[in-house]
Amino acid sequence: MLRFGTDGVRGDADADLTSPLVVALGRAAARVLRADAAEARTAQRGSHTYGTERFFVGRDTRPSGERIERDLAAGLALEGAQVVSLGVVPTPETAYVAQRENAPAAVISASHNVWTDNGVKLLAAGGKKLTDDVEQAIERELESLVADTTTPPVPTYEKADRTDDYLAHLLGALDGRRLNGLAVVLDCANGAAYKVGPKLFRDAGAQVTVLHALHDGRSINDQCGSTYPQSLQEKVRANGADIGLALDGDADRVIAIDETGEIVDGDQIMTALALDMHERGGLPNNAIAVTVMSNLGLRRALAAAGIGIVETAVGDRNVLVALAEHGLALGGEQSGHVILPQLATTGDGLLTGLLLCDLAVRRGVRASALAARMHRLPQVLDNVRVQSKPDLSTAADLAREIATVERELGDSGRVLVRTSGTEPLVRVMVEAETAELAAATAARLRKAVEKAYPADQNS
Repeated sequence: MLRFGTDGVRGDADADLTSPLVVALGRAAARVLRADAAEARTAQRGSHTYGTERFFVGRDTRPSGERIERDLAAGLALEGAQVVSLGVVPTPETAYVAQRENAPAAVISASHNVWTDNGVKLLAAGGKKLTDDVEQAIERELESLVADTTTPPVPTYEKADRTDDYLAHLLGALDGRRLNGLAVVLDCANGAAYKVGPKLFRDAGAQVTVLHALHDGRSINDQCGSTYPQSLQEKVRANGADIGLALDGDADRVIAIDETGEIVDGDQIMTALALDMHERGGLPNNAIAVTVMSNLGLRRALAAAGIGIVETAVGDRNVLVALAEHGLALGGEQSGHVILPQLATTGDGLLTGLLLCDLAVRRGVRASALAARMHRLPQVLDNVRVQSKPDLSTAADLAREIATVERELGDSGRVLVRTSGTEPLVRVMVEAETAELAAATAARLRKAVEKAYPADQNS
């Protein structure tokens, strides 16, 4: 049975996203999101929409995407939805179209996963991430439909190209400014932005060198993109470029590379953008939203400027909730999901990269200078496998060891020990002033976890 994770449903394209399951998911999504869309439209009478039944679908380059799109469209059609295929487009483009049309949507992508995986991200009317209640309602419908042997119709669906509208929206964020003369190396991760990404930066005036823009599907995220930036680092150095930008497979996140070839992660990008917005009086409520994984360096840099943070659990959906609840204009994750809710309903790697380049040009500084506004403390992440998901609140000895470590580090470090939401793992994160201290502290906490919860010998 498909279950929602932190961002839709995901798994092996053949073994997990079988045709019957995806058809059932389409039917469940149509039933639940139709009601959700109707309610949203009732609250916004007078706005332009295509009608209550239209459902937009986009996908990345994976070869399984076309089959899953057909299956999903068949399920949607069984419930009377009118499916509009946007083709191979970034996740944020699908979300943008759904926002403009006040319609629900789906993205067929497994983000940064290998090509054999795929997934379905569902968006509520207006391009918004689903709430827990809506996800649970879809899961209940899915359970009731999965045994239905009704033969779905051969789906017929409209095809539409909205990329020009999306590009105009992104370029509009520059308020007429240009990136003339800026040398950019863009790593498209052989994914959904393989075509729109280079066009965006060239239309903005940048000198663009493109890496990893294949669209055969099997090359997606293969030793490239935001999780494998090494080839981008090498190209930036070799070309003497001003900046490199690495997207992931569906282009909803980005990691930057400065002119020296050093990584500029999501925390550093958010810090640079937040400080600029604050200095220009454009940071509502003088705070941003970040997850518990954001580096202590971000917290220090923002605190020194008088900027607060709202901390959330891991996951960009949690960040989106915090942004809405606190009326904030910037948030995101260390991994490069950066959300600017005044401009997008999801993370958008192209938008974030464009604004970072614009900031460098406006300020007349190098990318390394923007990154240097935050001193990133060495961080060690360690996953400790256990026999089953533990309740950390019951491990008194482990809690005492964590407290001792926290006292020893004081304000010069940070510790986070938490359970995985999807696997039998205890995740240990340590930040300290030196890499050596961070590694030694993480090893010490690993031993404490292993003592409290013996490792799974079958792993």
